[in-house]
Amino acid sequence: MFSLLPLLLLLWAMGSQGFPATSEQDMETVQKYLENYYNLNIDGEHIKKQKSHDTLAEKLKQMQEFFGLKVTGKPDVETLKMMKQPRCGVSDMAFRFKLTPGNPRWEHTHLTYRIENYTPDLPTADVDHAINKAFQLWSRVSPLTFSRVFQGQADIMLSFVWGDHRDNSPFDGPNGNLAHAFQPGPGIGGDVHFDEEERWTTDSRNYNLYRVAAHELGHSLGLSHSTDIGALMYPNYIFSGDVQLNQDDINGIQALYGPSKNPIQPNVPQTPQVCDNKLTFDAITTIRGETMFFKDRFYMRVNSFYPEVDLNFISVFWPHLPNGFQAAYEVVYRDEVRFFKGNKYWAVQGQYALYGYPKDIYSSFGFPRSVKHIDAAVSEEETGKTYFFVANQYWRYDEYKESMDAGYPKMIADDFPGIGNNVDAVFKKDGYFYFFHGTRQYKFDSKTKRILTLLKANSWFNCRK
Repeated sequence: MFSLLPLLLLLWAMGSQGFPATSEQDMETVQKYLENYYNLNIDGEHIKKQKSHDTLAEKLKQMQEFFGLKVTGKPDVETLKMMKQPRCGVSDMAFRFKLTPGNPRWEHTHLTYRIENYTPDLPTADVDHAINKAFQLWSRVSPLTFSRVFQGQADIMLSFVWGDHRDNSPFDGPNGNLAHAFQPGPGIGGDVHFDEEERWTTDSRNYNLYRVAAHELGHSLGLSHSTDIGALMYPNYIFSGDVQLNQDDINGIQALYGPSKNPIQPNVPQTPQVCDNKLTFDAITTIRGETMFFKDRFYMRVNSFYPEVDLNFISVFWPHLPNGFQAAYEVVYRDEVRFFKGNKYWAVQGQYALYGYPKDIYSSFGFPRSVKHIDAAVSEEETGKTYFFVANQYWRYDEYKESMDAGYPKMIADDFPGIGNNVDAVFKKDGYFYFFHGTRQYKFDSKTKRILTLLKANSWFNCRK
């Protein structure tokens, strides 16, 4: 078949309903991505141009809907950015936890596996350990058990391969398709292939083998991809410092095999739902004109120019930060954001970590040892004063003098009446403080010491309800 690129170039240029101006390289990216993951199949010799255009647009819409992007059917900047991320080589389905079409599953619950070969990137013991942990992740939440064999055919065969390895799913070199796996069944069914052209690691560098293996085994057991960005079965590679299933993954595996027989169930995280009226926050801060809300492993980012909420792992921006920090604030004149967890804090400029952190809150700010953590913090750009909220009290710190103001702590109720005795998070915008406690938010005027408006905590997310 001749190349489809000239046809695609023509289609992108068609009329007011056509796609925006895009480079030839980007168009090749779009075409390959939709062919690989959304079953795009255009026969350039026999299909009409308008029908080809409509097919491309519909496939793009499917992809954008899956990833929670603005559904336009056009390859905009955010769509192209998503397409260029490293990911699993299995195609996508636009649902939350999804069973592989036809719902294939293993008929027996004790499965065998065999590691056929090893990557030179890691010691064999590290590979063995990563694969074993990946199986354990799934066995803890299901009735499935796994044992390793060292010869012959196993239910699940795992191997490191290069390029075209004769399974009709060739790899594409570094940083693209990292691995793929086949649905349960005889022969190649259940098998997992890792691209040997990637660099495999046991940490956050390049591609963590445990993280990728755990995802691929989900496919080996019968799961497809999830639209939940916090799920292990989300298609794109995201390493957040730990590897764990979330409730969406557990719902999927238990739909196939039933509940776990383990009497002690793991405490699993759930991905924040931005329009959930019960949503609460661990910390909130402004950063370079945007506002970022933090919950467990995730951030939710909003600004006045882009109406959609950007939800992702904190580690995408700041891989060195801990999950679940308790307070954060921006020092605008230093272009610095500080994050607090326990009695430690970290500092960043943009996406860059500052050297020498974490530091303790006692030597840096002068807190007494009785303060074990900060509940919330906010800094006033115009005065250089930072307010730290701890239980029912608050401290005021002078950023210019780098010392705590005299006469503190004071009672929150005395100077911020009506907001309650505990603060979960706080930030300042357009001259007003916004205090958060549970699912409630208080817009507060510090000049009059009055609450102006009582809001839901997630009111910044343009939710319709």
